[in-house]
Amino acid sequence: MIIMSNILKIFVDGLWKKNSSLVQLLGLCPVLAITVNAINAIGLGLATTLVLICSNATISLIKNNIQKDFRIPIYIIIISSVVSSIDLVIKAYAFNLYQSLGIFIPLIITNCIVCNRADLIAVHNSVLVSILDGLSIGLGSTLTMFLLGSIREIIGHGTLFFGIEHVLGESFRFLYIEVLDKNSVFLLFAFPSGAFMILGIVLAGKNFLDEVLGIIEHKNVCVCSNKVLVYKDGNKKIESQKSL
Repeated sequence: MIIMSNILKIFVDGLWKKNSSLVQLLGLCPVLAITVNAINAIGLGLATTLVLICSNATISLIKNNIQKDFRIPIYIIIISSVVSSIDLVIKAYAFNLYQSLGIFIPLIITNCIVCNRADLIAVHNSVLVSILDGLSIGLGSTLTMFLLGSIREIIGHGTLFFGIEHVLGESFRFLYIEVLDKNSVFLLFAFPSGAFMILGIVLAGKNFLDEVLGIIEHKNVCVCSNKVLVYKDGNKKIESQKSL
């Protein structure tokens, strides 16, 4: 039985402490390539979240029938089936978003975040835990992409939520905002090099917040056989590997 404190921990880890994009630095190719604007970022992020939830749930359901030596090919088959289904749904109901995301929807199959959560969480835990993990990791990645996409769109194009009517309908066009004059934009941030710069700034900001909030605890760790030597504040302390 999963309790509320465990659910909270799963979401705190997925959204912040173990954010797949800002901490683990996994799946950065689509994060950097597709975050030209906020809408594309949200679209790819939600698609990835849905893939994580569905693939984690499916793998958790059949985990007792998955042989260890053949688990990776089985993961890939399940993930590719889910991605293909979502690709068809987006093409049918949000064709403009489908055109914007292009090849990056099928490439979710090779996204290391999805396979990582399948092998690390889904195959070892219940369906509920696997679904919650997929949701938290997916939302963490989506929020990161949305932040990068919004910053790049504002600085590089001077707008926010450009093209939202193609995804959510004409009734949501009012959310489109012209933030900067076209003569004041910095086009560098609309290109991949600008994405790397924004990502670096966001990473630095997160690490600074972690330092201020005391989330990061600096340790110099030396692994020696079955013991771990932890040097903290000049004092040496021996801990077993299981306790870390």
